[in-house]
Amino acid sequence: MDPLLTGHDVSRALSLWAQCEGGAARLINQSENQIFAVTARSGARYALRVHRVGYQSRAAIESELAWLAALSRDTGLPVPTPLQGQDGQLLQSFPSADGTQRLAVLFDYIEGVEPTPADDLRGLFNSLGRYAGVLHNHAQAWVRPVGFERPEWNASTILDTDAPWGDWRQAPGVGPDNRKLLDQLDLTLRHRLAGYGHDSERFGLIHADMRLGNLLVDGDTVTLIDFDDCGFSWFVYDFAAAISFHETEANMPALKAAWITGYQTVRPLDAADIAAIDTMIMLRRMALLAWVGSHAETGLAQTHMPGFAAGTAMLAERYLSGALWDEAG
Repeated sequence: MDPLLTGHDVSRALSLWAQCEGGAARLINQSENQIFAVTARSGARYALRVHRVGYQSRAAIESELAWLAALSRDTGLPVPTPLQGQDGQLLQSFPSADGTQRLAVLFDYIEGVEPTPADDLRGLFNSLGRYAGVLHNHAQAWVRPVGFERPEWNASTILDTDAPWGDWRQAPGVGPDNRKLLDQLDLTLRHRLAGYGHDSERFGLIHADMRLGNLLVDGDTVTLIDFDDCGFSWFVYDFAAAISFHETEANMPALKAAWITGYQTVRPLDAADIAAIDTMIMLRRMALLAWVGSHAETGLAQTHMPGFAAGTAMLAERYLSGALWDEAG
């Protein structure tokens, strides 16, 4: 994880947008990137995202912003609005105090609160399913700009030892008691994903991180934020991402059913797609296991680290036995 930006760094970043120059900024999240809540001298509020060095390339970030613009124009879904800097560009760069060149994007501030697992989430997941269907329909029809570049989230980029989110084998809690089981899960996931295939009706551009922490609820409006990990993967992986860190909760079958119902109001799923959802859940869980280990300094990883490997092994045992959850629960 990058060191925290200095106050001088943040001021330099804010000066790239005329409306923010001289404004006040407060760090509100540090994970892959550093996110600041900004209050301009005028009182207007914004969100500043400063990208982690080396995580996404300039071309990849510009591609993310191109999809955001197209979604806003073509679908009407509530998504973040990036703002042009003084040079007319959405993506800005500035030198930080440690000598590295940093990339930054400014967004309009979005009202709302993050939902929690304690909430009744069935209605929300029905909406999330519909959102995902709209996104996927758009991704299939949209003519991507020349040079479009986003990562691919597949068996190799999640399960290999050099995966971008880290090696699950090195995660806290992985050891002699569960390593054999998790190795079996790894091999089974690779086999089943290869069988499911990469047909264009199943695999394409997705959000890839539609978890509770990336939703803002304001009354009846749910805004989907943080497209920083959008990329190419299986469409039903977006459900697996939506339940990130909460896969062992008792209400997961109900949320799965609500998501599928919402999704199919705009886009069909066949029996193979629905059957593949549990495989996606376990693939995502392994991605998170690796992430918790490689991002141990973050608050999010520290919150979920205790028992996460044990919970993953429990889910693996159920999945390999043919019943991830009691779907009647």
